[in-house]
Amino acid sequence: MRIRATVAAVSGALALTALAAPVAQADGGYGDTTITKVVVDGDNKVSVGTSSPKTIKVSVTAKDDSGIQGAEPFVLKGPDHGYFTTGKPSCKATSSTTSTCTASVLVDPKVDYLYNTNAGTWYVDAWIDAKDDDFVWREKAGSFKFQRASQLTVNASPEPVKKGKTITVTGKLSRANWETGKYAGYTGQSVKLQFRKKNSSTYTTLKTIKTDSKGNLKTTVKASADGYFRYSFAGTTTTPAVNATGDFVDVK
Repeated sequence: MRIRATVAAVSGALALTALAAPVAQADGGYGDTTITKVVVDGDNKVSVGTSSPKTIKVSVTAKDDSGIQGAEPFVLKGPDHGYFTTGKPSCKATSSTTSTCTASVLVDPKVDYLYNTNAGTWYVDAWIDAKDDDFVWREKAGSFKFQRASQLTVNASPEPVKKGKTITVTGKLSRANWETGKYAGYTGQSVKLQFRKKNSSTYTTLKTIKTDSKGNLKTTVKASADGYFRYSFAGTTTTPAVNATGDFVDVK
């Protein structure tokens, strides 16, 4: 993973800086500066596939009675020594006391050494400086999910089909394998089979089944009306939720 070899050095530098500054709080800070909000990529979820680079945007909102001067690059840490550092944040004032500081880092699965074990809950470490020399340093100021991108397919057959006859619905749930650069079946996962009538906008769950040892899905239902079948996966800590594109079946 990017800058993996320098984790100890960077962390050590931050620790030394914290010790050199006036310390009034055990976990880092001086004065009345506070971090009030941390948002990563808008919804605190980051999904990375096997080929396309992903820009991770981090926004940290902070408050001080004198206003916010700036911020140091944010540090993102995750499972199995996962580690990224953003660029220098840009801070925009929303009031005389509050600013939101934003920075980003580019993650490229073709270049960065991503391991499947890096997926899971990650944390944002943030250092914010106020205009009156107050500051706050917080490890785990916020959290987000760093996930292996998922894919889900569906196929309902035969098409068309007579009412009351059996429809076989197959599909596959797969997710990015960062170590091979390919997608692989996600095994033993619960997936919902859903149906939407032709003139409806709402899907209804018909049953829940599990993927097999290769991530494949297969089940049967009775044909009742024209409509769309899809599989729906709720997601896990390491893998995002995903819905298959509905497959239309014409019932005669």
